[in-house]
This record gives sequence, C-alpha cells and structure tokens, in this order.
Amino acid sequence: MSGCISIPWKEIEGQALISLDLYPPETRLISESETGPSRIPAVIYFHGGGMTVGDRKSWFPSWLQKRVNAAGFAFISTDYSLLPPATGHQIVQDIQNLFAFLSSSQMDGCLKATLPRAKFVINPNALAVAGSSAGGLCSYLAAIHASPRPIALLSMYGMGGDFLTPHYLIPKSKPFFRGREILDPNDYEEFLYPHSESLAKMYCSPLAYHDKSYVIPGFPANPRMLLPRLYLQMGTYIDYWTGEQIPSLSKLLRDVLERPHEEKELEQIIPLTHRGLFPQFNISRDWPPSFLCHGSDDTAVHLAESQHIYDQLTKAGASVQLEIVQGKEHSFDYEPGAERIHADLFDRISRFLASILGRKGLDSSDIGLS
Repeated sequence: MSGCISIPWKEIEGQALISLDLYPPETRLISESETGPSRIPAVIYFHGGGMTVGDRKSWFPSWLQKRVNAAGFAFISTDYSLLPPATGHQIVQDIQNLFAFLSSSQMDGCLKATLPRAKFVINPNALAVAGSSAGGLCSYLAAIHASPRPIALLSMYGMGGDFLTPHYLIPKSKPFFRGREILDPNDYEEFLYPHSESLAKMYCSPLAYHDKSYVIPGFPANPRMLLPRLYLQMGTYIDYWTGEQIPSLSKLLRDVLERPHEEKELEQIIPLTHRGLFPQFNISRDWPPSFLCHGSDDTAVHLAESQHIYDQLTKAGASVQLEIVQGKEHSFDYEPGAERIHADLFDRISRFLASILGRKGLDSSDIGLS
C-alpha cells in the first residue's frame, strides 16, 4: 500500500468536519490472520502551530511516518479544533473523541469501505501518540485524558511542560522569537478578546505565505500563523488556552510571578476546572513511556519546558528519556538536510516506538516488524 486515506471522524452539527489521514504499512509487513484482518499498532501524530493554525498535512514529519510504516505500523495524522474560538477544553474533547472513534467498529467500517482489500485493522490497545510543538502538548493531553490510554509518547519540543513561566505570562516589547519583529496587536483585532469569541469554529487552517512581491517576501499570509507569537508577546496565551478571560487568568498569574512567591501559589490560582489543561499538574507513575526531544536554543518553546516535565516524570517513577539537540532552534527536524543530519536520532526514536508497540501490541503474531 502507498499514500494515505482520509477518514472523517467527528461530525459537528451533522457535518463531517474533523478528519485524519491514515498511512498504512506495506502489505508485505502485515502477517496473514486466519480469523480475519490483523490488528496492528498505530502512531497518532498531532501537528504543530501553537494550537491556532495548521492541519494534518502541516509541518508533516515524513521522517517519522516512513519509519513507523517501515516497522509495520499505521501512521495517523489528525486535525483538531483551533484557538480561538476553541479553548484547550475543546481540544481535550477532540482527543477523547478521536480515541473513542479509533476503538469503535465505525473505524473498522471506514477502513473496510476505503480499503476493501485491507489486511489490517487498528489495535486500539496499541496506540502511541506523537507531536511537534503544540502537537507535543496534544500528546501530553492524550496521556492524561484519552481512553484507551496511549502506550507510548513522543514529544518533539512540546509545549505545556511548564505553562507558569515568564515566556507565557510576561508581555514583551523586544524580539523574543528568532529575532523576528514585534507585532502590532491592532493588525489582529479580530483574533483578540472579545472579538475572538465571534470567530467561526476552525478545525484546520492550512499554512500560507506571501510571494516575493510582498513587502516582506515569505511573510505568513495566513494571520493565524502569527497568533501564538502575538499571544506570547502580550502575555495572554493562557487566557486563550483556558478561556478564562474575565478576570484574565494570565494577569492573576503574572501578578504572583512578578513578586516573591512559592510555586504552590501559582497552582492555587488556577481553577480546578482548568487544571486538566496543564500537564505539569497531572503527572503520575502510570504515564506512558516517553521520549522527549528538544533543541537547546529553542526560542519558541523553551528547553526548560521539556526539562521540567522530564524532572516531574522522573520523580514520579515513570519511564522517560530526554534528548537535547545542541545548538538547534524550534523545528530543527524540518531544516534542510535534516534526514542526513539527524538520521541517528530519528532511528533511535523509531526504535523506541517500535520496541513498545511491538512488545505491547497484544498479539505479536499479528505484527509484521521489519
């Protein structure tokens, strides 16, 4: 098999609005089963984009998809609701709905209808999650809220390892991300509260760039691409993430952050209804085995976020490893020549996922590991 098949998995008001792309492994890697299609593991990938932009084809990790398929597993890339007007609560619901769909006979039926000759179905008890940047945060949320629980997790420079930092809470007046310009909030008024509440619901927002004739060649033509930087610049990202705008949760946290305080003071400010959106408050020993990877010079999502959640997972007794890629910025795995430069790292990540999916895929005779 080659290419991918698109499957709508969530209907809203009678319309199929959220879809996934499934990349099946080669047929030769799937063992025959006397009782019907083989049950194979899958890796679910969540795209980046600061939770405000992107779709299941944005910043697509071909390096990961190829290796997952070569190991005999399915690779799934999915859309999800975007901020604003959604909040993290809607994204958690999307993740829960996705896992429920993958565990249902409806998913099996969609596969049979789309690939009548398919020799496999997805094993809902052998799902791994992976994501880059905002997608890493989605993976953390899946580890906390999804049922069935994912059995392995990959975070590439994931957000959400520590939301209670100046990076998210303190307004900025000087360039802080790759030296790029400070944005004028007046240019993005429709995306700022309260106007943002009137936006149409968004489940995918493809990337777009201006051509060479634009005043800044290559500047994002989709304004949603700039919203994560704008909210970080304004110190209000947490307001949009939680939906807690009045009073501003960001300001309440900022007021504590800017004076001597104990860490517990910040946590206590966050309403119980929102704490499920903060991975750092939901760490436990039964967290899935995790591989965290982060560039040392990341200015979009600071390395300290992965270090923080790594420390918490280690203290909880969970299985976790952290790979720090020295001298690298955000999205280093998409840089020119990344496959050559980072081949060893990519292979180790693949072996990490394959070792867990192959071992815990329930019926190993159904898994064609290469």
